[in-house]
Amino acid sequence: MSERRDLEIIAGLVPPGSRVLDLGCGNGELLAHLQQHRGCSGYGIEIADANVLACAQRGVNVIQLNLEDGLALFEDASFDVVLQLETLQNLRHTERMLRETARVGRIGIVSFPNFAHWPNRLSVLGGRMPVTKALPYQWYDTPNIRVGTHADFELLAHKLGLHISDSFGLQHGRMVRRWPNLRASVAVFRFERR
Repeated sequence: MSERRDLEIIAGLVPPGSRVLDLGCGNGELLAHLQQHRGCSGYGIEIADANVLACAQRGVNVIQLNLEDGLALFEDASFDVVLQLETLQNLRHTERMLRETARVGRIGIVSFPNFAHWPNRLSVLGGRMPVTKALPYQWYDTPNIRVGTHADFELLAHKLGLHISDSFGLQHGRMVRRWPNLRASVAVFRFERR
């Protein structure tokens, strides 16, 4: 989450004054923005040492934790909003983490690279895995365990009993609501447990 406009769009989905848990918070940029501009409080979860240090330097409360271990240290409905931005593709137990997101938060917001974006489709059609701004790694050195699409997440959310209250794509700092599965490099969903 480094493009300023994307950060502001995601931040706009978080109600002012919310208690937020940011899973895979990176350097804490979004959580710091939410604290400064939307009056939010909360914690970031991060595994990388350098990012934990960067969060601390920004004044962001951070817990060093591997998300694969789950969120057992948090009680049900501990947070108003749980953010899971560009982390799903790196996790082995996606369904479990989405259930945990819904358990500890009233609202969940997720984003991930949309593999169905048209340039990705062209790359695959040409016989190559895509390398783009949203998917910047070669197939052999990617930290991504899986790829997903905007349409796939809708099916998974339905299976898990999550109510999608908003969905769109992001492309070059703009919201894409018309055909986001085809026209956006990043998929974004805001959901609640039914």
